Amino acid sequence: MDLNSIYTQLIMEHNKNGHNKKSLLDSDITERGHNPTCGDDISLHLKLDGNIIKDASFTGVGCAISQASTSMMIDLIKGLTIEESLNLIKTFIGMIKKEITDENELEKLEDAIVLQNISNMPARVKCAVLAWHTLKEAISK
Repeated sequence: MDLNSIYTQLIMEHNKNGHNKKSLLDSDITERGHNPTCGDDISLHLKLDGNIIKDASFTGVGCAISQASTSMMIDLIKGLTIEESLNLIKTFIGMIKKEITDENELEKLEDAIVLQNISNMPARVKCAVLAWHTLKEAISK
């Protein structure tokens, strides 16, 4: 598979935009996600209002796929409950593992659906799922 097909315009926009890449000083939860294999390293910051993710952001470094995936995920989870966020994580991971292929189910991933073809490149899968695993760890505590 051609690497250029992975770095779609949407991935590049999320990687460069940076609207979710900032410190959240009053965060209730901060969780670090790190992939020592490639050097992707993020800190996910969550501000909760009861069971709702009121705000979220991230800091850190990584490849375009990890940074874009994190930004897309944050766009999705703001305003959702913990349970709804866990459901999105399950759907995203299922998509990457090719266990969930139903388009109606995948539609709830919005922009993140562009990462579906990452599953064809095993070396990039960890980049795409880093933020999602980090979120799961953060909200499971």
